[in-house]
Amino acid sequence: MITTAWPDLEKTYLMYNIKRPPMVMVRGEGARLWDETGRDYLDFVGGWAVNVLGHCHPAVVNAIQQQAARLIHTSNQYYTIPQIELGKILVQNSVLDRVFFCNSGAEANEGAVKLARKYGKIHKNGAYGVISTLKGFHGRTLAMVAATGKPHYQIPYTPLPAGFVNVPFNDLEAIKAATNAETIAIMIEPVQGEGGVNVADPDYIKGLRHWCDENGLLLILDEVQTGIARTGTLFAYEQMGVEPDIMTLAKGLGGGVPIGALLAKQHAAVFEPGDHGSTFGGNPLACAVGVAVMNEVLTHNIASNVVQVGAYLAEKLQALVQKYPLVVAERGLGLLRAIDLQDGVGSEVVNRCAEEGLLINMVSPNTLRFMPPLIISQAHVDEATEILDQVLGEF
Repeated sequence: MITTAWPDLEKTYLMYNIKRPPMVMVRGEGARLWDETGRDYLDFVGGWAVNVLGHCHPAVVNAIQQQAARLIHTSNQYYTIPQIELGKILVQNSVLDRVFFCNSGAEANEGAVKLARKYGKIHKNGAYGVISTLKGFHGRTLAMVAATGKPHYQIPYTPLPAGFVNVPFNDLEAIKAATNAETIAIMIEPVQGEGGVNVADPDYIKGLRHWCDENGLLLILDEVQTGIARTGTLFAYEQMGVEPDIMTLAKGLGGGVPIGALLAKQHAAVFEPGDHGSTFGGNPLACAVGVAVMNEVLTHNIASNVVQVGAYLAEKLQALVQKYPLVVAERGLGLLRAIDLQDGVGSEVVNRCAEEGLLINMVSPNTLRFMPPLIISQAHVDEATEILDQVLGEF
C-alpha cells in the first residue's frame, strides 16, 4: 500500500530539473528493481551505466558495511589505505601511471582539463584550448557544458567559459581544421553515450593519436561511461589500438557509490601540491567500494560476460530492426547499445515498456539506450527484448 505521495512531495521540495516516471523505487537486487507497490522491473538503465554489478551486489554491500564501521572520511590531508589500494589496481590494469580521485565524471573531466592547461603552460607556450565533439557529453559543470557538444545544454548558460571548440564526431579533418597554436588537448568519448551510443571509428581514434603526437597535444579519453568493462574490455581504448595521455572514469567504478578518477601518463601528470584537490574525493568509503568492484570485475572476468551477452543483445535488437519499419538502426559496443526509431515515439515506447516491467532509457525522441548491469544473462536479454517486441508491435 502506498502511504505517501512521494512525487507530490518532490514537487513541493525539490527543484524541477528532470522528468520522472510515476514509480518510486525502494529496493534493488541484481538486475531488478522494486517500487513501493511491490511491482518488479527488469532494469536495463543500470543507474545510467553505474550499477555494473547490479543492485546491492554482496561485494559492494560488504565493502560498504566493513569500511563504514572502520573509517569513512578523513579528508586528503592524510594517507588512507583504500585510496592507495584502488590507485594501484587502476594503474596496474591500465596504460596510465598516476591517479587523482574525485567524486563524479564531471569532476574527473574538469580535472583533466585543468591538468591539460597546466601541461600547456609548461610545455606549449601557455596553450589552453580543448577540442571536443558535437553530441559529446562530459558533465554538467559550467566548463564541462562548454566542452559538451550539445547546444541545448549550453544556450541557457551563455556566456560559456572560453577555450572549448566543438566539432563533428568521427571527423578527423574537422579536428585538424580546429587545431591552432592555442590548442593543448583533444577530448572525446570512445563511445558517445548521451549522444546516442555513437562508436568512434578505430581509424579516427588512431588518427587523433597520430595528430596529437605530431602537434604536441594531449589525447583525453572520457571513459566515464565506457570504463569498467562496459564495452567488453576493462577500458574501451583497449579495443581501439591507442593509448590516451589522460583518461577519466566514474560511474561503474563505484558500482553505485559516487566516485570519479582522473588517470594520466607520467609525462602528463604535472599536478604539484596545491594545484588541485577535493574534500571528499578518494575518501576511504568510496575507495573501498571501488576496490571491491574492481576485484569482482577482474576476478570473475565480467568483461567476458559483456562480450557474450552484449553480442546476444545486439542480435536480438537487430532482429527488431528487421521486423519493424519503425526501428531503423541498432549499434553499440558490449552492453552499451542503442536503437533508432522513426516518428519521435521514444518517450511513448519507454513509458509502455515500464508499464510492462522493463526499464530503458531515451537519449533523444528517436533513440533508445540500453546499459544494463554487466552481470545480466541471455535470459534477461530474452525477457527484455520480448517486452520491447510486444511494445513496438503496438506502434
